[in-house]
Amino acid sequence: MDLDKAHTLLTSKTPQFNTSSNFNQAYRQKLIENLSLDSQGRPFKIMVFRGSPKSSRKSIRFVDELRQEVAAIFEKDCKQTPYRCIPKGEKRVLDAPRLRNDYYSNIMSWGINNILAVALGPELYLWNSEDQAVHKLLQVRGGNDWPTSVTWSEDASTLAVGYMCSNLQLWDVESSKLIRSLQGHSGRIASTAWNGHILTSGSRDKSIINHDVRAANSLASCIKRHADEVCGLKWSTEGNRLASGGNENLLYIWEASKMSSSKFLHRLSDHCAAVKALAWCPYQNNVLASGGGLSDGCIKIWNTEKGICINNIETKAQICGLEWNRHHKEILSGHGYSIRENQNKLCLWRYPSMTKVGELGNHKSRIINLCQSPDGITVISAGADETLRFWDVFGPPTAGAGNSMVSDLQGLLSFRTSLLR
Repeated sequence: MDLDKAHTLLTSKTPQFNTSSNFNQAYRQKLIENLSLDSQGRPFKIMVFRGSPKSSRKSIRFVDELRQEVAAIFEKDCKQTPYRCIPKGEKRVLDAPRLRNDYYSNIMSWGINNILAVALGPELYLWNSEDQAVHKLLQVRGGNDWPTSVTWSEDASTLAVGYMCSNLQLWDVESSKLIRSLQGHSGRIASTAWNGHILTSGSRDKSIINHDVRAANSLASCIKRHADEVCGLKWSTEGNRLASGGNENLLYIWEASKMSSSKFLHRLSDHCAAVKALAWCPYQNNVLASGGGLSDGCIKIWNTEKGICINNIETKAQICGLEWNRHHKEILSGHGYSIRENQNKLCLWRYPSMTKVGELGNHKSRIINLCQSPDGITVISAGADETLRFWDVFGPPTAGAGNSMVSDLQGLLSFRTSLLR
């Protein structure tokens, strides 16, 4: 550790050890050669800085070129990525005379056969979306009864129709014949939902009935847990869970295997008004969206496995319907009365952030129902202004950013009205 002595030993030519001077001289020469010459015998200099070597410059240029190439690919991909435009107006408007202004009714259903069934007062019409043909399926005689719920079966072979006076009927649309009447309710049937061969109905009599349409005695189970009218019913895509909303502001989650015991999976009481709007997420099996009435105005996203609310957004308006976008992670809400905003509007929300993407709407009165086309591109809104409005709000992106002008033009030209009947 004595630096002065170490320096002296290295630089002094005077022998410092009692050893042979020849050995010292030979050793010293060998040491000098190893320190000052390289393996080729050329002078070797330690710690010479001559700037960045060419190889380094080459590697830096290579990295720059690589970055430019990646940027070019990214820019190309961005240019090729289709731009999706939210429509400015309806694709089509159908006149729907005598459509009842009833928040609790569910008077529309669009089957996989591409036929829209809609109840207009005492009559029920079928509209073929392929050839625009209209057919009247039924008409109720008398002024005290009318269809309050319309739902296609999953294969669109049967149409279930619930009535104001507690009737529940199954219709064969192809032959325009009544197949069967199902019994069990004593009040208005405003909500129905299919799960395979099981038809579930909810009534003003506060009960939920599961009908096995294959059996002679169709009543499979009857549940009475709601304290007021059952105004919303939706089976999950897998068919293992049922969501039911009531006019007493409660939301129940039921397991299909345990419904006969009337034992619910979850009883959720976060809403402050009737729970009519229900929609299961198409890409997360255990996620359910629910919407509250005028005094609530909230869309709540639920984890039905744990029974907890994972998101909540205040829309400040009555929520009459909810539809998930199957092509993008979005959900559409249809609104009725409002004190502040979103009145009679359709609002598109990005999921899971629930930030608003945009608004649509030209209804002059509140929206009563929403339903979605089989291909998941078009949504129909039924309004109390007696119109059905078709919106191409879902679906794959349009072919390019330039199509936004076309979309705007189509929006301006879309206010053509035709009669449903």
